Amino acid sequence: MFVKLLIIEYLLQKMSRLKDIFLTKRKSILNIYCTAGYPHLESTLEVMKALQDNGADIIELGMPYSDPLADGPVIQHSSSLALANGMTIKKLFEQLKSFRSEVSLPVVLMGYMNPVLQYGFEKFCADAAAVGIDGLILPDLPEYEFETEYGPIIKKYNLDFVFLVTPETSEERVRKLDNLSTGFLYAVSSSSTTGGGNSKAASEEYLLKLKGMELKNPVLVGFGIKDKASFDAVCRIADGAIIGTAFIKSLENSTDVNASTKTFLSSVLG
Repeated sequence: MFVKLLIIEYLLQKMSRLKDIFLTKRKSILNIYCTAGYPHLESTLEVMKALQDNGADIIELGMPYSDPLADGPVIQHSSSLALANGMTIKKLFEQLKSFRSEVSLPVVLMGYMNPVLQYGFEKFCADAAAVGIDGLILPDLPEYEFETEYGPIIKKYNLDFVFLVTPETSEERVRKLDNLSTGFLYAVSSSSTTGGGNSKAASEEYLLKLKGMELKNPVLVGFGIKDKASFDAVCRIADGAIIGTAFIKSLENSTDVNASTKTFLSSVLG
């Protein structure tokens, strides 16, 4: 009975990491994307610890893939280097085996269906849950397949799942994807790739529309968030923001991951 209680307590704690960060901090949540195995194969945990030590609230850990459709050239390049470094899903789970002894932040894996299916979808979810991952972002997993096939498996392993919406997503579909999501809803600032052009982070009209819908999940804005000005702008309306490309750029020629991460996060958080 005591062992059962410990297991239940563990699962409740595990399921609540994402929810807890929104309940405790409530606003201006900073989610930082990093690519596993970049800038070097063994950099994964070093980068994650640096993010935790210097002010990030959530870590979005990218699983490198050769054809990342939603990612711009900077993140694509980081994925290519990580793959060349030898990063695989199997290697990633080996690196994450005991990461919870050092990292307490919520960690969400972001990637694409092809390598996950090659690994085995249920095995992937089981292994992610076993090491302490909190949720998944798989942009090319369609809503129908999520509902009919993959969602129940994700739920079985107590993983949150995050859907993406864009300014072109209809209100009806936003509500549907919000209802299917747990953890948070990812509001793409514009219909482009990450790090793309002058998107002005996100239009105020778009964010006010989402806020006015009184959605079930907190809303984090991604694509085009790169500095304090763009971060503060979206946080005035949304619950927080996601930064990827700008952070990856800060690591490109870094000889000290912690120092580079501290400098970058300080510039965003002030």
